[in-house]
Amino acid sequence: MTVQIPTAAYVHIPFCRRRCFYCDFPVFVVGDRSRGESSGTICQYVDAVCQEIKTSPTFNQPLKTIFFGGGTPSLLSTTQLQRILTALDQRFGIAGCAEISMEIDPGTFDLAHIAGYRSAGVNRVSLGVQSFEAELLKIAGRSHSVDDIFAAVDLVNQVQIPEFSIDLISGLPNQSLDQWQNSLTQAVEISPNHISIYDLTIEPGTVFGRYYQPGNQPLPTDETTVKMYKLGQSILTSSGYEHYEISNYAKPKHQCQHNLVYWHNLSYYGFGMGAASYLQDQRFTRPRKTKEYFQWLENGAIIDCEITTLEEQLLETLMLGLRLAEGLNLQDLADRFGKEKVSEIQQHLQRYLQQGWVKIIGDQLRLTDPDGFLFSNVVLADLFDKMG
Repeated sequence: MTVQIPTAAYVHIPFCRRRCFYCDFPVFVVGDRSRGESSGTICQYVDAVCQEIKTSPTFNQPLKTIFFGGGTPSLLSTTQLQRILTALDQRFGIAGCAEISMEIDPGTFDLAHIAGYRSAGVNRVSLGVQSFEAELLKIAGRSHSVDDIFAAVDLVNQVQIPEFSIDLISGLPNQSLDQWQNSLTQAVEISPNHISIYDLTIEPGTVFGRYYQPGNQPLPTDETTVKMYKLGQSILTSSGYEHYEISNYAKPKHQCQHNLVYWHNLSYYGFGMGAASYLQDQRFTRPRKTKEYFQWLENGAIIDCEITTLEEQLLETLMLGLRLAEGLNLQDLADRFGKEKVSEIQQHLQRYLQQGWVKIIGDQLRLTDPDGFLFSNVVLADLFDKMG
């Protein structure tokens, strides 16, 4: 089998002004006055990430996508962002047409900063709005206000960043259908190229995990969250957005190229605390705590993990590829994993084909929208159980 050559890199920036109540990502709270060069902690971390990049294996192909996620990458100074991009360019090269994405939060940047990010090469930003309701922002532990959202949108528009995405969360405590519709309507009026909608997941160890149990009030009922999903699908698709992935909508030709790397189960580099990488059939996640991450670097940044088996690769390909509206090509699956496996998959999915949750059009196997997407976990769990 041909070895995949990675052309994508994820860089984790773990710093936040505060931890949101639903967040279980590896983050480090630095407060409100720790931006850029004024924070020794951030400076030390940028040094470490650059060092990791410099010692990473390279496969002599320039990067086509780079994604700065977090955390809150917009707490970086322009100089610090440029240092990381320079390290990536020196080690791997960055293609002239590369998509360079950055997650940004309202209230964490001004015009000088967003203009600096644009000059450094950032051509796609994802604004962490989450809700246009002041009450829900407070409930979720967000550090920004509704006014901050519109101020941030204005700044993004002023510097004319080509690709602009907004993130929203459904299923928040006390969130009503009317409030959800308002957030969707406000997002559409802003008219970003891309909108991501995430249904709230209650994670152990988070503030929400301590106070709420899935399915119990004040969380919306399962029936209401289904209505929220369908409402989002209806409003956004009728407003010109293509529902190209379970949680993502884009105007034509504005899909997130970096995230497509994940959903197509392709190789990618990962850098920074808690970052995952997928290289040479090895999935590896770096230490999630700062001290352990620095120690791992001092010990040589050794990636020591088992190679994923062909069976694991098949299950991963199914799990990720079926998130996409385009689904999976059966002939490609047969070429890679064998015709018998494809026949087995089709046999196991007969029940869901009859239910209308799965469809096969030509050689494309896909989940239906919205019902197949809504029940994707049921379909995949059953499929994995039968094939395991």
